[in-house]
Amino acid sequence: MQPNNDDHNAVPQRRFMRRVRKGRLKTIAILPSLITLINGVTGFVAIGLAARGAEYFAVAGYLLFVAMIADMLDGRVARMSHATSSFGGQLDSLCDMLSFGAAPAFLALHMMLHYRRQLIGDAEPLFGDLFERFIWLTCVGYLCCCAIRLARFNVENVEDETAHMTFTGLPSPAAAGVLASLVVFFEYLLIEVAPDTRLFTVLRWTILYILPVVTLGAGVLMVSRIRYPHVVNQYLRGRKPIIYLAWAGVLFGVIFLFGLQLALVISFSAFALSGLVRWIWLYTTRHRLFKAKTA
Repeated sequence: MQPNNDDHNAVPQRRFMRRVRKGRLKTIAILPSLITLINGVTGFVAIGLAARGAEYFAVAGYLLFVAMIADMLDGRVARMSHATSSFGGQLDSLCDMLSFGAAPAFLALHMMLHYRRQLIGDAEPLFGDLFERFIWLTCVGYLCCCAIRLARFNVENVEDETAHMTFTGLPSPAAAGVLASLVVFFEYLLIEVAPDTRLFTVLRWTILYILPVVTLGAGVLMVSRIRYPHVVNQYLRGRKPIIYLAWAGVLFGVIFLFGLQLALVISFSAFALSGLVRWIWLYTTRHRLFKAKTA
């Protein structure tokens, strides 16, 4: 009697379905996942507001800072509730891609194109000149670098975030903070500083023309191997020297002296440049020591 081919083929299929069922996600942590989704939803709303026009650019920038707070809280809540998981890490990266990749790139792109056309008029088409092409290139480059940075982080990451004392490459929230703070500061200048003053003119043109370079630079720093400190784990967790309290006082002093908008620009830009400056200093120091030993 010949064996039934259908029964013969059904055995591997049943084994395959068993493996699929075994790999299914059965439970998730509700509260940390909701906070993570708030991060993603906030980024999506920021994109929608940025698309509505110049009067919403500042609000979209502030929403990215709200997304950063949600991104900081979800991991803390997960550890406090002993609910850390690979699912949470993957969800966090997907929401980060939206809030710290697509949203700041979209916001910077629309702001630069809007005010450039306002300054030169609408005579030129979208890709009518080299600078507008460069603006598009830098924002697309930032988006791609953020995707690569988050994918690399997922591959190299361990679930226990308390073991992280440094990041490899500029963290995506910090990169988004650099762009968002410049947008917020630019919009602040439009409201608080008289448009006919020389200071306003200089700052307006400076921000408008350095923002594409800053956008591309932030993207390159994200995919670099430059080390950046994990601010919470290194400086805020546990007992620290009293000098840390003094630096916190300096930070609040900067906010009081220069205002929140300029303080955000200074803080995020200083953090982004600190890793690069430290890397250059270590590289030159090691190079000098190597030359001294071989001399």
